[in-house]
Amino acid sequence: MRRVIVVPARIGSTRLKEKPLRRILGKPLIRWVIQNLKKTGERVILATDSERVKEAVEDLCEVVLTPSDLPSGSDRVLHVVRDYEAELVINYQGDEPFAYREDIQRIFNSLEKGEEVVTLAVRDKEAYTRPEDVKVVLDKRGYALYFSRSPIPYFRKEDSFYPLKHVGIYGFRRETLLRFGSMERGRLEEIEGLEQLRLLEEGVRIKVLITDNYYHGVDTEEDIKIVEEKLKGYVGKER
Repeated sequence: MRRVIVVPARIGSTRLKEKPLRRILGKPLIRWVIQNLKKTGERVILATDSERVKEAVEDLCEVVLTPSDLPSGSDRVLHVVRDYEAELVINYQGDEPFAYREDIQRIFNSLEKGEEVVTLAVRDKEAYTRPEDVKVVLDKRGYALYFSRSPIPYFRKEDSFYPLKHVGIYGFRRETLLRFGSMERGRLEEIEGLEQLRLLEEGVRIKVLITDNYYHGVDTEEDIKIVEEKLKGYVGKER
């Protein structure tokens, strides 16, 4: 099956100005993302509305310029996928500098086995009270019941499995991604500001794979400091 990783990167971030171009250990954030994804051996395409972001990585991967008025990263991915013959697509967030070959393979393998949507989660107690980090709870078969920035589940007693921090990386079968693009925004999505809730409200199952690898997206100045420290130990490792 033909497959591709599409990285949406919008220059007009509201929380962190010009986020894709913020310097981390001397390089733009988006360059870290693309460089580490290229190590997975998969085809990578950047979808951006900015010539400056394009210039930061055009020596590394294909770049598609997208309209500035697209409302979300998923819409940028859709803009690319409609013109490419890819059956399996990973939407890899442009603010997630860590990438691991084994996790990418697990996502694609799950899609090949018939899952419609696949994402990742990590066990992370520190994320529990951080509204910047999305939490997820699962059913017994590993499918998402709900995602929230609020602390879920509520702990009447301690548990060794939860809390789970959602990692905003999504694998889609092509037909599901196109269907997602035609769905109206749901009530819960409007309330929480989380696109994946649109799928749950429409009855689409999201398979959640637990990983032990380290992930940390960049949304704040503090995140930049955290990521810089982690990347110092990440550089040079084979993935």
